[in-house]
Amino acid sequence: MTNLHRCYGQGYLHFITTSCYQRRPLLQATSRRDLFLEVMECVRRRYHFVVVGYVVMPEHVHLLLSEPERGNPSTVMQAIKQGFARRILGRLRSEVATVHSRDGDCEEHIWQRRFYDFVLWTAQKRQEKLHYIHQNPVERGLVAQPEQWRWCSARHYLLGECGPVLVNERVEARMRMPEAG
Repeated sequence: MTNLHRCYGQGYLHFITTSCYQRRPLLQATSRRDLFLEVMECVRRRYHFVVVGYVVMPEHVHLLLSEPERGNPSTVMQAIKQGFARRILGRLRSEVATVHSRDGDCEEHIWQRRFYDFVLWTAQKRQEKLHYIHQNPVERGLVAQPEQWRWCSARHYLLGECGPVLVNERVEARMRMPEAG
């Protein structure tokens, strides 16, 4: 297994992708996507980071985040994934116990172990990744326009809507740019 190196502590923005276990559509249900955003907002408040963009898809999530004031992006992702998984798995286990079935459809895993983290070095990359996030539901054929997908920060940018997760452009995450020459 290779040792994964992450670039933390420099104040960069991070484009993060995390997938459900074996790319299963475990976020297909609207209630699960709502719960994911609820958990993400709680973690945002606890660790004090800026959410620049997000989209919750049926089998994966894209996030565009600043580094948190507490911890680092890995800490944030662990808190989000564990917080969501504990709530979902607890519900599934209680449902299985209620019907007294040992063969119930109770998942043991919600998330793939690792996540993809792309550090944004330029404002152009920030715009590119934000556009990619917002177009994801359109490209997948889930909606015709980005703002039609409720589980996406496009509604903040295009409609000025306050959603379940604070997308704070006014307190823009500082981006470090490489020194010229």
